[in-house]
Amino acid sequence: MQATSPISTITYVIGDATAPSGDGRKIIAHVCNDLGRWGRGFVLAINRRWTAPSIAYRRPFAGPSRPALGDVQFIPVSNTITVANIIGQHGIRYPDEAATTPAPIRYEAVAAGLTKIADQATRQSASVHMPRIGCGLAGGTWERIELLITRGLSSRGIPVTIYDLR
Repeated sequence: MQATSPISTITYVIGDATAPSGDGRKIIAHVCNDLGRWGRGFVLAINRRWTAPSIAYRRPFAGPSRPALGDVQFIPVSNTITVANIIGQHGIRYPDEAATTPAPIRYEAVAAGLTKIADQATRQSASVHMPRIGCGLAGGTWERIELLITRGLSSRGIPVTIYDLR
């Protein structure tokens, strides 16, 4: 089942974002926190397929030069697929804290990360694939994230596919 949003050129499909459809080079984008903590949400699906994104994400947090909000780590996992870890979440929030703790999503950091992904996708002639980033554990709203994706990727002619598991 495919549908195109009337406000963008984003394609929505039911499927697994870690198994992106189509030909050519692909970038799988997702949002990470700025603490070096990896272990909940979409990263579990990534871990089932590849170990390199987790290792690459955690490595800089052990040293003095930590990734900042808006940074992106690009980790090739095959000849045609690269995982993009967007540092777009400040801290973490547990589900039972949702009513009392502000959402950790940082929209400006996600926007900065999407710009970096657009540059990389343009260099590689790649399409971009992702779940509904920033809307689960990060607590963001899809309406705002979709607008960032439209502005940062679709407006530059980069094909974007959003995956819902259902």
